[in-house]
Amino acid sequence: MIECSTITGQKKLVPKEKLTFRISAYAVIRNEGKILVQELRNNDKYFFPGGGVEFGEKLEETLKREVMEETGIEIEVEKLLHTTETFFYYEPENAAWQCYSFFYICRPLTFKLLAHEEVDDYEARCSKWVELSGLKKEDFKDPADEVFQLL
Repeated sequence: MIECSTITGQKKLVPKEKLTFRISAYAVIRNEGKILVQELRNNDKYFFPGGGVEFGEKLEETLKREVMEETGIEIEVEKLLHTTETFFYYEPENAAWQCYSFFYICRPLTFKLLAHEEVDDYEARCSKWVELSGLKKEDFKDPADEVFQLL
């Protein structure tokens, strides 16, 4: 059995055979003392925009696509900041993943965010710019909390 985290931060034991691999990329986007975050629906914590890599897609392509879908802005990918390995269980789909996540420093090329109802993400309530100085590790869902500490 493998211990997985859930979207709400709980732990769940899952048979090893139930796991599938998931590779994802996330954008850490800063501008003028603020950072772009997504507010999650299920726990009111923050995460970075991004998501799963599609077959045949490069990480940089994933970042640009996911950020556009979830926030409405265009980005330039600058450099890799951090990688993580996590085990995640998603209750609504009764699915579990062994996740390899790549977090990249990115620069915004545009700034107009999507309205809340336009966000193309089941788990994200909205995207917003937040003062970096006003945030703390506890504001982020794991593993984004690890990444936040690097900033």
